[in-house]
Amino acid sequence: MKRPFFYLIVLLTLAAGLSRLVSSCNKAVGIRTLTPVTLAVPDGFPAPLYNNSDNPLSKEGIELGRRLFYEKKLSIDQAHPCSSCHEQIASFGTFEHDRSHGVNNTHTLRNAPVLVNLAWAPYFHWDGQFETLALQATHPLTGDHEMGETFPGIIRKLEADPGYKNAFQQVFNTASIEPMQIVKALAQFTATMISANSRYDKYKKGQIVFNSQELAGYQLFLQHCNSCHREPLFTDHSFRNNGLPVDPLLQDVGRMRISFLSSDSLQFKVPTLRNCYLSSNYMHDGRFISIQQCINHYRFQVQPGPTLDPLLRQGITLTNEQSDQLMAFLKTLTDSSFITDRRLARPE
Repeated sequence: MKRPFFYLIVLLTLAAGLSRLVSSCNKAVGIRTLTPVTLAVPDGFPAPLYNNSDNPLSKEGIELGRRLFYEKKLSIDQAHPCSSCHEQIASFGTFEHDRSHGVNNTHTLRNAPVLVNLAWAPYFHWDGQFETLALQATHPLTGDHEMGETFPGIIRKLEADPGYKNAFQQVFNTASIEPMQIVKALAQFTATMISANSRYDKYKKGQIVFNSQELAGYQLFLQHCNSCHREPLFTDHSFRNNGLPVDPLLQDVGRMRISFLSSDSLQFKVPTLRNCYLSSNYMHDGRFISIQQCINHYRFQVQPGPTLDPLLRQGITLTNEQSDQLMAFLKTLTDSSFITDRRLARPE
């Protein structure tokens, strides 16, 4: 883990401990009224990994996290909320951009990953730098090429708003806003971003049937793709080198930036394919604008190298017809209800 983020995590941990101490000593906080929420587990999904004992879900905590997710005050220029990179229309990725725009006319190093079914993820970010949903939010909040703020700056702005002060007091039972509370509230909201209402899901429940092209594509998917993009989450959360050449300007070596191990060179987290037709652009740096380009990469353009995933040493052999069938299946992973869910949208 990079040293600045190690110090940041230590700071957040100490702040959380101080918050609990203040909570236990302060008698003027008032009575808390929280509505517990149980994370919905779709049919066929494994048990979620979200740690509800460390950050219990509540209706009030989720709503606070939603407000923060769309809150411009969290960025230093008050123009780049979390939602500016994670747009609902794009399955909470960046809509039709290779890399996101950050503060001071900057661009992020990587394509913003979609925020889908995060409660089942053991790692976060393309290189797996963070292992909890709460701590992963520290990077965009404080990153120079993202939101560019500091936690003292964020807290100063939030505490000037009585609505936020009251909400944090109710949810976390403390008299002041702390850094860990901010990221925990965001984690509660993003944990509820569950997508499991696509044609694929209805097919698996026996509610619909696939047409011949979709069914052929599903069989091709199981043969060629399911080892990494494992259903029903459509990722196995592993880190792999999929044979993309290094962008000469970005020089992004993937997980090796975090682990410093040469064996991790060019390895990136396998992304979910759910809602992939909504989330252009594709790959860790957003270099491809279409699903067809992604499939053609695996058919024709896999670059050999010492860390290339063994499953891709021969590429993936598909005819043009099979490529079309595979795309037809991938389209069945589109969950239109997810991108129109008012519970996930900007607060009125």
